[in-house]
Amino acid sequence: MLKEIYIENLAVIEKAIIPFSGEFNVFTGETGAGKSILINGINAVLGQRVTRDIVRTGTKKAVVTALFTGLDKSVKQKLEEYGISYDNDEITVTREIFADGGSTARINSRVTTVTVLKDISTLLITIHGQHDNQILLSPENHLNVIDQFGETVELLEDYKQSFRSLQNLAKQIGNMKKTGAQRRNRIIFLQERIAELESLELREGENEQLENDYQLIQNTDKIARSIQLVREILNGENDNNIIDMMSECENEISGISDYSGGLAGISERISAAVIEISDISEELARAGEKLEIDPEKFEIITARYNKINRAKKIYNCDYAGLLEMYDEAVKELSEIEFSDEDIKRLIIEKDNLLHEVTEKAKKLSGMRKEASAKFISQVTEELRFLDMPNVILDIKHDVGKLTINGMDSIEFLISANRGEDPKPIAKIASGGELSRIMLALKSVIAEKDSIPTMIFDEIDTGVSGRAAHKIGVKMKQISRIRQVLCVTHLSQLAVMADNHLLIEKNTVNERTYTAVTQLDFNGRINEIARIMGGENPSRLMLKNAEEELKKFSANGSEN
Repeated sequence: MLKEIYIENLAVIEKAIIPFSGEFNVFTGETGAGKSILINGINAVLGQRVTRDIVRTGTKKAVVTALFTGLDKSVKQKLEEYGISYDNDEITVTREIFADGGSTARINSRVTTVTVLKDISTLLITIHGQHDNQILLSPENHLNVIDQFGETVELLEDYKQSFRSLQNLAKQIGNMKKTGAQRRNRIIFLQERIAELESLELREGENEQLENDYQLIQNTDKIARSIQLVREILNGENDNNIIDMMSECENEISGISDYSGGLAGISERISAAVIEISDISEELARAGEKLEIDPEKFEIITARYNKINRAKKIYNCDYAGLLEMYDEAVKELSEIEFSDEDIKRLIIEKDNLLHEVTEKAKKLSGMRKEASAKFISQVTEELRFLDMPNVILDIKHDVGKLTINGMDSIEFLISANRGEDPKPIAKIASGGELSRIMLALKSVIAEKDSIPTMIFDEIDTGVSGRAAHKIGVKMKQISRIRQVLCVTHLSQLAVMADNHLLIEKNTVNERTYTAVTQLDFNGRINEIARIMGGENPSRLMLKNAEEELKKFSANGSEN
């Protein structure tokens, strides 16, 4: 679960440490106080896209760090896959967003990629906001909901693998059945390319050596001249060769070192220098001898170098690209040079695979049908609890041709009013109804998955009164099996929290600051009263808030 989150320089939040309970946590505050910024911060550590605009003005970077404890087995397995160590079943996840652009991600102080962060975080938290209601409005998503509820995801993945194999096999057969002329032209083209590339006699690792050899032979004269000049300077047959001059210096200093103890060391250093320079001269001599390149070798290296460079220009690639092009051409040629027997064999293989895929699709379809019936029953029960007693939920389940998701198409239908036939949700559901339907879906699915933390971002929008109370009770129930974080404007939800966090915005010295405060009982009374009646609540409103808090503190939740 999410134990704590630390935020620094994130928009109007200068610094905040926010603790969470393992059950029902609520965030409240006036509109514009910064609740959405908090959700953005959580999204950042989940690996979602962030922009530099979120960094507080005048600072270099924003930092968000989340502490997760009680890691689930699936999370540990994922961490081990990425080679990330952890202790005491907990990890810290950090995201830094820089004002000049870019961001970094860390897990347990180890730098990682946003992709890895996102992959791991999907097992830690799910966030449900108002936009999630679009899941209900898009029939394409309904099949995913049923698969998640019916626990058919593993079977679906197995089906998908077989279906992709079937697609690839059908594509291969289709390519093999191209017209004879097309195939012959392609074979001729590939054979010519292969022959041309084979004539280059390409070898792995040759390119660098060839480049070095070519540069050497092209600059042999220049190298030889430089070596000869240096050797003449060092020990040439003139009065100015360095070795003789240095030896003379050594003799002179050696002759007077008896009279000055400090000069003995200088004499030894000059002697060492004479030896070093002599070694250098001899090594240059040996290097010069190796520069002897016969004309035949010169022609061979130059011709090969030019031939390969021409091929690079023709095919617009480097040496490694030529090797890859050759391998691809050989592979493609082997695939299209076939016999009728090859086609017959592959057709039989495809027919067998088609039968296998069809059987898997039928099994998947049957499981979805069973899951749909249970889903309708459970969600309907949840909706009645959420003050929608007359709702009728139905599922339109059509079976058609095989696709990557099976042979089924599914669409949720509802009737919110007695006597009306169920129709597509997108056509008849209001905002408040969508919120409650989504909560009902999340409630029944929560028991199926292992994600420990659920965040509801103003999912109660569009409801009030008894319906709002029921939503609060339902979230309280969910929090018994999952940690729940909820951003809300409704007192009916806030009074049921185990941990109440207030988000307030203030202006100090012409700067805006947002603070997050963990409220005690008296603080909760004032905030609940404010939600109920606005600023400066009356004594009666404060009393009502206190009674509501005491009622839910004593009973946990009402049914």
